[in-house]
Amino acid sequence: MAKNLKQLAALLLNPLIRGRLDHAIEAVAHDSRKVVPGTLFFCLTGAHVDGHNFISEAVRSGAVAVVVERDVPDIPEGSATIIKVKDTREAMQAIVPCYFDYPGHKLRMIGVTGTNGKTTTTYLIRDILRKAGHKVGLIGTIQTLIDDKALPIKNTTPDVIELQSTLAAMVSSGMEYAVMEVSSHALALNRVAGCEFDVGIFTNMTQDHLDFHQTFENYIDAKAKLFRSLNQSTNRKTGKTAVINLDDGAGAIMAKNSDCPVISYAVQHHDAVLTASKVNVKASGSSFRITGPFGDMELTLTITGMFNVYNVLAAVGAALAEKVSPDMIKEALAGFTSVPGRFELVQAGQSFTVIVDYAHTPDGLENVLKTAKQFVQGKIIVVFGCGGDRDRTKRPIMGKLAVQYGDIVLATSDNPRSEDPHKILLDIEAGIKEALPADHPGKSYEVIADRRQAITRAIQLAGPTDVVLIAGKGHETYQILKEKTIDFDDRQVAREVIKEMMENG
Repeated sequence: MAKNLKQLAALLLNPLIRGRLDHAIEAVAHDSRKVVPGTLFFCLTGAHVDGHNFISEAVRSGAVAVVVERDVPDIPEGSATIIKVKDTREAMQAIVPCYFDYPGHKLRMIGVTGTNGKTTTTYLIRDILRKAGHKVGLIGTIQTLIDDKALPIKNTTPDVIELQSTLAAMVSSGMEYAVMEVSSHALALNRVAGCEFDVGIFTNMTQDHLDFHQTFENYIDAKAKLFRSLNQSTNRKTGKTAVINLDDGAGAIMAKNSDCPVISYAVQHHDAVLTASKVNVKASGSSFRITGPFGDMELTLTITGMFNVYNVLAAVGAALAEKVSPDMIKEALAGFTSVPGRFELVQAGQSFTVIVDYAHTPDGLENVLKTAKQFVQGKIIVVFGCGGDRDRTKRPIMGKLAVQYGDIVLATSDNPRSEDPHKILLDIEAGIKEALPADHPGKSYEVIADRRQAITRAIQLAGPTDVVLIAGKGHETYQILKEKTIDFDDRQVAREVIKEMMENG
C-alpha cells in the first residue's frame, strides 16, 4: 500500500512544501495515537481538538510528513516534511482514496440514504445479492461485514480514512459489492470522498439532524448529493441507477438531481415503476404484492410493518438495477428474518409482546407505533426518550406522537450525553401534555429518568394482550451518560426483568 510522498502531494492544489518529497508513505492518520513509522499525518481542526497541537507527538511516533493549514514551527531535526494547504480536511479527502488505490472504483457500490430504513434496506440488498451468488460487503449503523466477518463501527458512515481502509479490505477479500448506509453528515462533510456509487437509494426524509444542518432545506440538499454523484458522464463505471421513494415529498427532488435512469417505488403513487398492493401486516410478518416491469411478485415475509414494505421495495429496485432475476429476489426475501434492533421481538416466555426498535425520530416512532396498532389486541405501552446534544425540536413532537398512538407512555432517558436528563424529559413532556386533553381519554404517562426502571415499569404494567414497545436505542449495547458510557442493551434488560418477574411469581 506504500506510496511516494511526491505522488500524493501532486494531488493537492498549490501546496507549500518544506522538506523532502522522497519519503515512502506507509500509513495515513489524523489521530496522533494511530501514527506508526512512515505515516502521513493530517492536522485536522475540530470543535474540541486541533491536530496542529499534536505534531511533535506524531513525529515522535514516526510521522514522516505532516499536512497543516497554518504556519507551524520547523519539525525538530527536520525529520518530517511540512505540507501547508488551505484546508487539511480537503487535502485528506484528496489523498486518502489514492493512497488506498481507489477501492471505491473497483467495487460495485450501492449507497442508501434517508432518515429511516437505511439499515434494514442494506441488509435486504446484501441478502439478495448473496443469494444471487455475489460476494458482498456491508457498511452501516450496526456493523461492517466483509462477507461474514463482522467489524464494529463508530459512525453510520465512517471518516474517509476508515472508510477507504475498509473498502480496500473488501477488495483484497474478493468482494464484488459494497452496500452501505450513507448519512447526511457523511455527504455534507464528504466522508465518502473517492467513492463512486453505482446505485443510490432514497428511503424517506423527515425531521432529524437539524442541529447539524440548521435547516430542512440543507438536510435535503445533503441527501441530494448522493444522486448528483450518479452522473454517468463524470464516472468511470457504467450502469448508474437511482432508486427513489415517490411517496415521500423529497423523492421528486432526488429524482431531479439524478442524471441517470430512475427506478421509482411507492405504495400510494400508482405511476411508480414498482408498487405494492394487497398489504397485510401482522405481528408475525407481512404479505403483499409487488407489481413492476416483470409483472407481479407475491411475497410472504417474516418481517412486518408498512415501513418494511417500503424497505423491501427499495431493495427490489436495487436488485433489479443490478440485473438480479425476480425469482432470485423473491427467494432471497422469503428467507430474510430480521435486523438486530429493528422491530425485534424479545421472547422470554412472557404472555405479552415486547418489541425493541431503533426508532429515534418522529417519523420512525410513528411508523413503529402505527405497525403495533395494526395487530395489538390490548394496550400499547411505549418506553422512549430522546438523545442529548441533539435536535431539541423533535422532542415534543415525539412526546405527542407517543401519546397519540400509545395508551401508556413512559418517557425516559435515551443517551443524555452532556445534557441533564430531566431537562430533556421536560421537552418531551411538553408534547405529551399537549396531546393528552379530551381528544385522548383513558391515556396516561409517567416520567422515569432511569431507563432500566422505565422498562421494568412497562413490563409490570403489561397484560397478556398488550404490546410493550421499547424505542430509541435498538441494537445499541451502551448508554452514553454525562460522565461515562455504561453497558445497556434494551433487549437484555427486558429479558432480565421478565425473568425476575416470572421467578417472583
